[in-house]
Amino acid sequence: MTIESGEQKALADIERYGCHVVHVLAEGILPPFSYSVGIQRSFGAPELIVIGLKQPLGHAIINEYNRRIRSGERFAWGQLASGFIEGVECQHRPVHPSHHRAYLGWNVWLYRGAEFEVLQLIYPTTAGVWPWDEEADEEFRAWQPLLEEPEDDWAR
Repeated sequence: MTIESGEQKALADIERYGCHVVHVLAEGILPPFSYSVGIQRSFGAPELIVIGLKQPLGHAIINEYNRRIRSGERFAWGQLASGFIEGVECQHRPVHPSHHRAYLGWNVWLYRGAEFEVLQLIYPTTAGVWPWDEEADEEFRAWQPLLEEPEDDWAR
């Protein structure tokens, strides 16, 4: 089995930095997202995904998460954390494995299946409204879908 150049780059990044970062562009009504590949392998901590932010910010968030994980910090479900988006506290929530193949394909490749842990970094609006808050509008909810519930439970 030969390894393609993209896969070689991912493995080299994981070896050098502890992770590789993947960006997926917005497509139609689907939001863009960024995620880590290899953090669990390198440091025994969950991978990270952030949805609905442009590539430079998504990349910076993943790099900051990787830096903090590498230094020994860990994040619990629902824990408020600053330092990812300037002036905003974010939360980390687990991603249900039913979303792994749709959102985290490079991790499925690396771990040879969907058996890995992922946290989703959730951010509020500038007014402090979270996607689960009653006052959150549908556009904001659609741009930052919450992946903690099984895919089958999503209202379509």
